[in-house]
Amino acid sequence: MSIALYTKGWDQALWLSHFQTLLPNHTITAMEAVETFEDIRYAMVWKPEPGALARFPNLEVIFSLGAGVDFLLNDPSLPNVPVVRVVDPDLTNRMSEYVVLHCLLHHRRTLSYLRYQQAGLWMDREDPAAKDIRLGILGLGVLGQDAAYKLSIMGYDVMGWSRSQKDLQNMRCFSGEAGLDAMLSQTDILVSLLPHTQETHAMLNLDLFKKLPRDGALGGPVLINAGRGKVQVERDIMKALDDGLLIGASLDVFEDEPLHDSSPLWSHPNVILTPHNAAASSAKAITDYVVRQLSLYEAGQAMDSVVNRNAGY
Repeated sequence: MSIALYTKGWDQALWLSHFQTLLPNHTITAMEAVETFEDIRYAMVWKPEPGALARFPNLEVIFSLGAGVDFLLNDPSLPNVPVVRVVDPDLTNRMSEYVVLHCLLHHRRTLSYLRYQQAGLWMDREDPAAKDIRLGILGLGVLGQDAAYKLSIMGYDVMGWSRSQKDLQNMRCFSGEAGLDAMLSQTDILVSLLPHTQETHAMLNLDLFKKLPRDGALGGPVLINAGRGKVQVERDIMKALDDGLLIGASLDVFEDEPLHDSSPLWSHPNVILTPHNAAASSAKAITDYVVRQLSLYEAGQAMDSVVNRNAGY
């Protein structure tokens, strides 16, 4: 079977080598080098140009090389074949590492202490205990549930919101519009791990930030977004920071990537920026996962993490 591979912005030779080692009986070709489009049965891709996959008339499965699939679902010419996304323990663990790290950075006021260090100031500030900080997670899929579990071990008061109601052990779960408002009203650190769908587009906006309390243990709310960039409105994040609706933010994803040089987010003293690497899983871990799914398909068995196109993930 023939496979087309495309990894925008990544070391494609590395990925090609991994896949060729694991799939010696398949022909794997960089998408831009494919000459006979009819031969391609599988596509393993990260952010191909819209219309690129429509060139393959005999395509059977599309494998996203990451957890996100909005770049595929936003392609109006996407072939009507199964789309599989990555849900792998390595990726999940890395995302939870990021979320726990940034909750702690804001909780323990690390940005302030770095500024004191640079100014040569020996200055102490009283920090609240984790149990006094209310943590709300938007999105209770595999990533959200794992992060919630690990944060609860740290002692945080963890809540979660999802589109449909979840019943998870040792945490309060909210759903729907009324549930969202109820959770926001008692959230000190808001963590977004939402996918980008029609329903979540521009959801992290000024109206939402106004629903966060400003009398919590941190003295104001913090935003952490490690989900999808188009879920947030960056001008509203800046205004919320300037107006005191937010006291800090950690952003790993952006409306347009890379973040534009002129964005004021780069220089805001209470913002931490990372280059969409919160869950940058290794090429080996992802290729192992994708090959397992391909093996299931070729054995006539159900694949894991097939995308529901109506839900958007």
